[in-house]
Amino acid sequence: MAQTIIDEIHVAGKDLLKQIKTLIKDGHVKRIVIQSKKGERLLDMPLSLGAAGMGGMMLLAPFLSAISFIALMVSEATILVERDPKADEKEVEAEDIEIVEE
Repeated sequence: MAQTIIDEIHVAGKDLLKQIKTLIKDGHVKRIVIQSKKGERLLDMPLSLGAAGMGGMMLLAPFLSAISFIALMVSEATILVERDPKADEKEVEAEDIEIVEE
């Protein structure tokens, strides 16, 4: 079973949507859970879209609308971010690639 990394981010309600959009753009996030100040789970959003591109953003539109509504209703929230620790290993920088001619 693969391990995952879970980060906990505390944000004000007014900054919730901005923070979620930043996390989605990051690309290494597997799941986002939004909890109220009391620890109640308000939204559980899996992000297994991969490289779906704009089609993926269309699928996220209902979630973003729900997040906007939640942001209006809470003064503070906690975002639990589940990341894949192997995602960083999969990335390869262009500087690390050596071209060998045969």
